Parts: sequence; structure tokens; C-alpha cells
Amino acid sequence: MSEDFGNDFITIIDDDGQEFELEVLDSMDYKGETFTAFLPANMDEEDPDYGLIILRVVQDENGDELFESIDDDDELQDVYEHFMVILFDDEDEE
Repeated sequence: MSEDFGNDFITIIDDDGQEFELEVLDSMDYKGETFTAFLPANMDEEDPDYGLIILRVVQDENGDELFESIDDDDELQDVYEHFMVILFDDEDEE
């Protein structure tokens, strides 16, 4: 496992104004877009809502990075499968 894995945390605010702290796992460029995978930092792993969160990285008019959800289920599944290879393929080689 790389030393960079899971070292960074960010706080995002959803559309309802709720704050969430997320652990950054990795980012990847895929099909001309950038995606970042996160895990909830302040949620119990036994919680049924706990799991990988994938957001698209977009830039606003000022050039600042923003994260947005992926609304297309097929696109989300495709990106999820690629992240699984990136995040867990190294473990298979050990």
C-alpha cells in the first residue's frame, strides 16, 4: 500500500448545508474527466450508508476545484469499477 493512501481529509457541504468530512483515497483521469474517491471520515464502518463515495472534479468560473455527484448510474458504475482496479489491484499482487 502506498504511503499517500488516505492521508488527506476534506470537508464538503451538500446542497442541504450539511458538512461531511471525507478521507481522500485517490484521484484518476478517466474519459477526459477527473474523479476522486473518498470514504466518510466520521461514519462507523458498520453503518449501512458507509462506503466509497466518488465525485467528479469540476472547475468553477474562478478556476477553483469543486466536486459534484455523478448522476448517471451507468457512468458511476463504470468509474467505480476503474477505481476498484486502481485501489485494490496492488493488494492482489502481494
